[in-house]
Amino acid sequence: MPVRKFRSVEELNQPTWRTPGDPELYRAIAGLWASAARIRPRVLQHGVRRFRSIEELDEATSTWRDAPAPRIPGR
Repeated sequence: MPVRKFRSVEELNQPTWRTPGDPELYRAIAGLWASAARIRPRVLQHGVRRFRSIEELDEATSTWRDAPAPRIPGR
């Protein structure tokens, strides 16, 4: 990791901007996605679900949205 020098305290709070196409940008995005996957993995149900009404869909959506994230063994 390179050493960054700052001339004032105000420079410390400036976000790090990367230009499009910069390989470091892609590494930062991949790292962010990996962190998000470790914090809350996506669990998708298999198959297609059909609902008879909007209310039934809303109930099913709130059920899976409020469900806790599953524990992954070894983590």
